[in-house]
Amino acid sequence: MDEAEFLRGRVYGADHDDAGPRSDRAYAELVGGPLDGLLLDVTDGTDHGSGEVALTTEIGRYGPGGRALYVRRPGDGSRFDWRGDAPGAP
Repeated sequence: MDEAEFLRGRVYGADHDDAGPRSDRAYAELVGGPLDGLLLDVTDGTDHGSGEVALTTEIGRYGPGGRALYVRRPGDGSRFDWRGDAPGAP
């Protein structure tokens, strides 16, 4: 199994031992980029209200501490599309 297959269906930011989705939470799929196939917890919506997220990742262009930028797909709240990578905060 390659890295992409391993990550698919797992929840971004969850512990490796408990990375599967939970029935009491709502998720959106990350599409494209380094986090492709991961699920983003959007249950409360407060962190994602603008429809844009910058998610910390170790596997993007900027390596450990870098950010993967995703934007909610217009008309489809269940998907966030990759828009690029950014360096992490200094």
